[in-house]
Amino acid sequence: MNHLPLIIKREYLTKVKNKSFIIMTILSPIIMIVLIAVVAYLSQLNNNKTRTISILDESELVTDIFQNGEHTKYNILNNVSLADAKTIVEEAETYGLLYIPKQDSIDALVKHIKFYSKETPSLSVISSLESKLENRLRDVKLQEQGIDLDKLTASRTNVNIAQESFIGEKTSKLDSYFKLGFGLAAGYLLFMFIIIYGNMIMRSIIEEKTSRIIEIIISSVKPIQLMLGKIIGTSLAGITQFVIWLIIGSILMTVVSAVLGIDLMQQTPQNEMLQQAMENPEAAVEIQNAMAAFYNLPIGNLIIAFILFFIGGYLLYSSLYAAIGAAVDNETDTQQFMLPIIMPLVLAVYIGIFTVIEDPHGTVSTIFSFIPFTSPVVMLMRIPFGVPIWQQVLSFLLLVGTFMLTVWFAAKIYRVGILMYGKKPSYKELIKWIKY
Repeated sequence: MNHLPLIIKREYLTKVKNKSFIIMTILSPIIMIVLIAVVAYLSQLNNNKTRTISILDESELVTDIFQNGEHTKYNILNNVSLADAKTIVEEAETYGLLYIPKQDSIDALVKHIKFYSKETPSLSVISSLESKLENRLRDVKLQEQGIDLDKLTASRTNVNIAQESFIGEKTSKLDSYFKLGFGLAAGYLLFMFIIIYGNMIMRSIIEEKTSRIIEIIISSVKPIQLMLGKIIGTSLAGITQFVIWLIIGSILMTVVSAVLGIDLMQQTPQNEMLQQAMENPEAAVEIQNAMAAFYNLPIGNLIIAFILFFIGGYLLYSSLYAAIGAAVDNETDTQQFMLPIIMPLVLAVYIGIFTVIEDPHGTVSTIFSFIPFTSPVVMLMRIPFGVPIWQQVLSFLLLVGTFMLTVWFAAKIYRVGILMYGKKPSYKELIKWIKY
């Protein structure tokens, strides 16, 4: 009799009704949103802080480049010595003093520019001042050499190489960025899902084994059905938890933004830079290019491949986690068996980051996209760059075949190990269990 649906239902309900599961399902998004809100609030306070910087320009070359901004004010000091300027700044308790001395040449001048402050200044403030000074002093130096700045500016040319395949398919650098982003996100999500919920399966088996409940269950259920039921049931519980996280997180973000008046998505320096860039007339063109790059992605292929390889990769590694849980009595003993499982995942991520990105159709990328223990990550990173369907199908069939073979081996370990107590198994004993 097929007891698999009953086992899946039991495992699923056991997980979702567990108090720790319910608590973490509710608390995790709350804690995450609270942390984001705190960071956003502190960033907002920091962004709203107005800094006043005093400028003492003895060279009289750069005074006019310092224009007051929303959060930065400049106080130009004239006809005062450096010592007096320091005293004025200290008494006024302003942010700091930028001192530009008078020198015989620009090369000598840049070596003597100093910033005085009571505390260590912000890196972004110093970088901003350096950028302003570099641009002006470069122009001054060019003028001293008799170079017409207007002609130099007019001579500057931006080159944006258009990309097109031999069959007429147009692409761009933005296409590559979108493809890279999808590949990294898919690989990382699969990696984290396997680690989190694979460990959950392993702990579940260890708990039932140590409580001796498994001895009653195994008397009427085949080991392979019990193992598959635990894998599928825990997977469904994990998906349920993930969906609840998304729903609660979205609701909380909306509530926090409305009640506290904090924009959780736009309180970072990066988003401020993006907002400034949007004011540039060329930004509209960039946005259009970005939208075109997004629509150039093989969306349908990506969604189907992501679902298939995600499920296949998760089931493959989950069977290994289940076998480890059946072979040991406690989590401490699992450490010796974890390295062979984690290493292919880590290798797949490294291959994806350092090889697929640079050469998605190279020999290394192609080979590892067919190896079942690395293909779920590597193939998902390759597909956005255009992988023939036959390669995707072959890779998936190899993954499914390996999963079935792994389940068969894992079930043999599960069958023997689930009733073994008080002994730490070795790799040699695991091989004997497989031969039984």
